[in-house]
Amino acid sequence: MVQNSEIIEILNDLVLINNDRIAGYEKAEAEAGDLENDLRAMFHKLADESRANVLDLKSHVTNLGGEPATGTMLSGKLYRVWMDIRATFTSDNRRAVLENAEMGEDAAKKTYEEALKSDDLPADIRQLILSQYTAIQAAHDTVKTDRDRQRDVSKYPLTT
Repeated sequence: MVQNSEIIEILNDLVLINNDRIAGYEKAEAEAGDLENDLRAMFHKLADESRANVLDLKSHVTNLGGEPATGTMLSGKLYRVWMDIRATFTSDNRRAVLENAEMGEDAAKKTYEEALKSDDLPADIRQLILSQYTAIQAAHDTVKTDRDRQRDVSKYPLTT
């Protein structure tokens, strides 16, 4: 049972970081504004991805006899801070939001990397965590690419 409790704790940490992602991306989507359809679509997709992650993780927690976590992590403040958008998006704010989104994805990646260090994970759970980690890595890379593009636009604005 000790092994199950350790696995449940790992899975619940992943539930919490995904809840952080959901809260952050929902807020970002709501505040993105009508002119930022591409970001709103990306934020919506990433929140949905985390919702699916949470369902899968909670199912395993329950199957192991545990109580699925609710709420967010203390580090979830990072997500809420970077999503605390006070002004309408401008090119500089857009870049800042993308930079902060990348930092949030870094936090998620770190949580998944810590989970994967455990030697106690059954093969099916390890595969689930690895699959979710791969998707989070891809999200990170997408956000980073968009951020880099925004830097290029800010650095070399179009002139007429």
